[in-house]
Amino acid sequence: MIRSLLTCAFLTAAAAFAHADDKIRVLIVDGQNNHNYKAMTPFMKAQLERSGLFAVDVSTTPPAAPKPGKTETPEQKETREKKVEELKEQWAKWRPNFKDYKVVLGNYNGDSWPVEVNTAFEDYVKSGGGFLVIHAANNAFPGWKEYDQMIGLGWRGKDYGARVFYDDAGVLQRQEAKDGPGAGHGPQHEFLITIRDAEHPIVKGMPKTWLHATDELYQGQRGPAEKMQILASAFADRSKGGTGMGEPMLWVIPYGQGKVVTNVMGHENGKAVQCVGFVTILLRSCEWLATGKVTVALPENFPTAEKSTLVENK
Repeated sequence: MIRSLLTCAFLTAAAAFAHADDKIRVLIVDGQNNHNYKAMTPFMKAQLERSGLFAVDVSTTPPAAPKPGKTETPEQKETREKKVEELKEQWAKWRPNFKDYKVVLGNYNGDSWPVEVNTAFEDYVKSGGGFLVIHAANNAFPGWKEYDQMIGLGWRGKDYGARVFYDDAGVLQRQEAKDGPGAGHGPQHEFLITIRDAEHPIVKGMPKTWLHATDELYQGQRGPAEKMQILASAFADRSKGGTGMGEPMLWVIPYGQGKVVTNVMGHENGKAVQCVGFVTILLRSCEWLATGKVTVALPENFPTAEKSTLVENK
């Protein structure tokens, strides 16, 4: 009887393990950000896991090192320097195993990673890994050439590289470095998303235009802007501090054997990340990066051109 119970328990555990093992493994990297990653990461993790498709882990970097104050006392200096040394030890131990995951989701914008981690990450994507960049993660790592190639456009000054945008006729234009504005955004507001590549699996079936919940509309992004397949844009209205042009919001770039999706929507304010459109793109991007296909259906309450919608709290 005991053996029978043990066998049953073992088979149940094995079945549960096999079920979990069938899921797409996603790693969220956070730890520093000029946005509220402590709210964003748990919400995105919950949405991914709730879909039933993903198993999600989180790797959190050490915090930023304290900076010296203008009137630092000797005691304060000693405390700060001790903390800096402690953080150096923590950074030396932070070595996420990217290759254990099909997708890495970037929710990080802070200090440079150790060179060994940069190299491991480049190798991971080049070898076929998927990378999803969320909002301020495209602000990160200016000067890291390979990262710039992965994201195509980032939060950089106008001298840093080229920008691309859609003109009044809906034609994609390119401005080289020094010409036009650098990165920025106006006040947060709702804005229309325009689908630019309706056949791509991530956005297939979405309305041609749909209203994204209140967010920061990134504009004037700069970088190499190479090999970009733009899936969606948004008109940066001058009345909202915008450029008066259609700015890229969602795009895909190949990097070696891997793929990178950048989604510059997602400022945590209780609405942007909770937008049904944002969550749908989150799920579909991770599935596409991992498998090259999308099975996630559009929810019935997907935003329309007239109305944004938020996910229900469960």
